[in-house]
Amino acid sequence: MQIEVVTLFPTMIADALRHGVLARALGRGLLRVGTEDPRAHTMDAHRSVDDRPYGGGPGMVLKPEPLCAAIGAALQRVPPGSERVLLSTQGARLTQRRLTALAQLPGLVLIAGRYEGIDERVRCLAVDQELSIGDYVLSGGELPALVLIDALARLIPGALGDERSSAQDSFGNGLLDWPHYTRPEVFGAVRVPGVLCSGDHAAIEHWRRKQSVGRTWLRRPDLISSSPLDAEYRALLAEFLTEQRECAQ
Repeated sequence: MQIEVVTLFPTMIADALRHGVLARALGRGLLRVGTEDPRAHTMDAHRSVDDRPYGGGPGMVLKPEPLCAAIGAALQRVPPGSERVLLSTQGARLTQRRLTALAQLPGLVLIAGRYEGIDERVRCLAVDQELSIGDYVLSGGELPALVLIDALARLIPGALGDERSSAQDSFGNGLLDWPHYTRPEVFGAVRVPGVLCSGDHAAIEHWRRKQSVGRTWLRRPDLISSSPLDAEYRALLAEFLTEQRECAQ
């Protein structure tokens, strides 16, 4: 997958790509990430990329000429069929389902805004979709772009040490992940659940699925209400809730 990031801070992107899963995916040639700086497309001596907003008000707005030119240059380096994505608080919420759809594309141009925002005409002329990573405001789109790149890299075959990892991540099946434990068996007077040490793989799988649906019900009930459980998971949730009530007594 080829990803180009349009950003005023290309080194911020490059530095983050040197670690973990992203570095592995790049090193294996599974992912390519480049950057395009709008400053390279300015025409004045000061390389101005922003200006005061029409109508007044605080802050500065990214100008359309250098930003659209940078997006166009980045688009030339990604395969046909790629999309231009603006990272914006006004965009659709980034979810695992949307990530799965984006992972099917041959490439992406990610547009990282700055300052008070971008000229609205850039949205009209050079953006295919907008995405948000949450209902809060950051100083720019670079961190959301890196979040998106990291999440996509996990879906590329060969990027992870074990291909099962991404399938078992939280939200992979619409639910949160189950609890994980490693050695020692007892830590801080808390013991690893006995079923995980039993060697009974069917019982372990049952426990994990039950914990997954139960944890989702406790922590993110909105996920369950938005996607009703099938009969199996309803039974697992009922079992989980019964155990919770028995522990509370």
